[in-house]
Amino acid sequence: MAQHSLANARELDRKDALSSYKDEFYIPANTKYMDGNSLGLLSKRAERTLHELLDSWKTLGIDGWTEGEHPWFYLSEQVGEKMAPLVGGKKGEVIATGSTTTNLHQLVSTFYKPDGNKTKILADELNFPSDIYALKSQLQLKGYDSDTHLIRVKSRDGRYLKEDDIIDAMTDDVALIVLPAVLYRSGQVLDMEELTKAAQERNIPIGFDLCHSIGAVEHSLHDWGTDFAFWCTYKHLNGGPGSVGGLFVHEKHFGKAPGLAGWFGSQKESQFDMDHTMDPALDAGAYQIGTPHVLSLAPVIGSLDMFEEVGIAAIRAKSLELTDYMLELIEQELQGYGFTIGNPVDETRGGHLLLEHEEAARICKALKEDGIIPDFRAPNGIRLAPVALYNSFEDVWHTIQKLKTIMDEKRYEKFENKRGVVA
Repeated sequence: MAQHSLANARELDRKDALSSYKDEFYIPANTKYMDGNSLGLLSKRAERTLHELLDSWKTLGIDGWTEGEHPWFYLSEQVGEKMAPLVGGKKGEVIATGSTTTNLHQLVSTFYKPDGNKTKILADELNFPSDIYALKSQLQLKGYDSDTHLIRVKSRDGRYLKEDDIIDAMTDDVALIVLPAVLYRSGQVLDMEELTKAAQERNIPIGFDLCHSIGAVEHSLHDWGTDFAFWCTYKHLNGGPGSVGGLFVHEKHFGKAPGLAGWFGSQKESQFDMDHTMDPALDAGAYQIGTPHVLSLAPVIGSLDMFEEVGIAAIRAKSLELTDYMLELIEQELQGYGFTIGNPVDETRGGHLLLEHEEAARICKALKEDGIIPDFRAPNGIRLAPVALYNSFEDVWHTIQKLKTIMDEKRYEKFENKRGVVA
């Protein structure tokens, strides 16, 4: 393996076609930000569109619903159309609305139709807790015992899932499948196409949580025939804390009544008729429940402009290059310090890496003190996410050098090996 130096990192940055986008972002002073898989950074474009929408309220008042550059009444559809290429969806299949868990509740309420012995929901034991909470509560609302009706596919090693194991669990009593596209700890990318095909062959609706994949990896949800998907926009999409989520519903389901009805799911032309019989939109817009959160949607508009310019294929390519480079530096610099790589080393990894260490919590604290912003995940994980739009190869080089110094000098020992309130 070639030895990587600071000069080598700078040469890679010089050749990087996306390097100029780093100047688009506000990077906290004196830091190397490696936590974009948890919260993406603010860009100047997102800041601008936030101010534009704030100004439309200031200058137009209630007329902002239908006037201005971004009329609020159509904002969810507008942002959904901009997001659609990132998930491989067609116009009308994607809507910006709600939050990750609210959208999951909406989609499960719509697609979970227990019938006869088909009453169970299939998930996995490595899924993000909020998804599991939502699935359990949906089962309970239908009168089922979540301990017996929520099937969670076991991991063989505590890090990854085997697609064959998931497919084997697609038994005759399963009425719905909900899985992560990218596992939030290990960063493993599941084969969504293979899993969708297997579910279709068994006539089971399938949906995916794209929170850790949208904006980092490519998807072809429409072509795969995936029934539905849902996601947040504050990680790789850089929409800001609590920014509005998104969902995808395949056009084959257009006209299907939403499980949870709300007036913004109406057809636009008839919404203000105020009829007590709902006239749902004929596309993914039907799955909106309440009024758009305009000021939380605003930064997403500016952020998505960059994704339109660059394209998800180029972002994915650079992401793989950055994480490849980081893996090489870990092998070069961190042997013998007790680290284990907990993510796939091939292209089945997403946009972040996982380093496991028994002292992970306090190593993360030491990194932050040294200006490296990581992300701790219990019990022993350090997540590092070099993001294509605002991280450089030099950032990666400095991150691993700092980590090596921390281990050499045992700087982590002055901290308690316990996570903070927000890890």
